[in-house]
Amino acid sequence: MGSTGDKIKGMANEAMGNAKQGVGKAMDDKEMQAKGKMQEIKGEAQQAKGDAKDAVKNVVDKA
Repeated sequence: MGSTGDKIKGMANEAMGNAKQGVGKAMDDKEMQAKGKMQEIKGEAQQAKGDAKDAVKNVVDKA
């Protein structure tokens, strides 16, 4: 998957994770909050992966 795909998936996971955390908090559901936090972290990691791919591509393009 390309860097853009990683970033899009990451943003989607981060948004879904934040939504789950909000619903979990509203329902006082600690498990849902935890799952939301894990999904948010996964999304952040996917976005970082996309950024890293861009950085490598930029170095290769300059070489």
